[in-house]
Amino acid sequence: MTDHTKLKVTEMGRMSVEDFRNSIKIPITVVLDNVRSMYNVGSVFRTADAFRLEQICLCGITSTPPHPEIHKTALGAEDTVSWTHYDNTLDAVSELRRHGFMIIAIEQVKNSIMLQDFNINTNQKYALVFGNEVKGVQQEVVDLCDDCIEIPQFGTKHSLNVSVTAGIVMHHFARYYIYGM
Repeated sequence: MTDHTKLKVTEMGRMSVEDFRNSIKIPITVVLDNVRSMYNVGSVFRTADAFRLEQICLCGITSTPPHPEIHKTALGAEDTVSWTHYDNTLDAVSELRRHGFMIIAIEQVKNSIMLQDFNINTNQKYALVFGNEVKGVQQEVVDLCDDCIEIPQFGTKHSLNVSVTAGIVMHHFARYYIYGM
């Protein structure tokens, strides 16, 4: 019979904060466009840490660390993942483009590409833009993006929580860089 005893934190072989900071990151930047919930922001930090992504751009009304509500879901990832705040998401997108990032909005739009159909090039740096919990990614930001990706959904709801969406998309992209899928 296979042993499925839960691992203790000390048995997981997690890297230290210092090792994380010095490690090679996956060339993906997460852009949060006016995300209002600090719990969602913290959750995105934690997931970005889990997949060792390059950075997060916190834009507009998106709160920044340090803050107890961010920390509650980030659990310290706000101290490991690099982040920058921009007053305007358009400025973040423009700067990322100047640094060679392909800008991808995660949004339901005409002619969006389903997540599983998007061709990921591991020689490319990506900026993944996630929007406000109610309004999504601003249209003026969508207009500046190179492409738009949508997560297929099969139930009665046509949206997912932004941190859930971010987790699904970050994992999908990260596995190509990690496993060459």
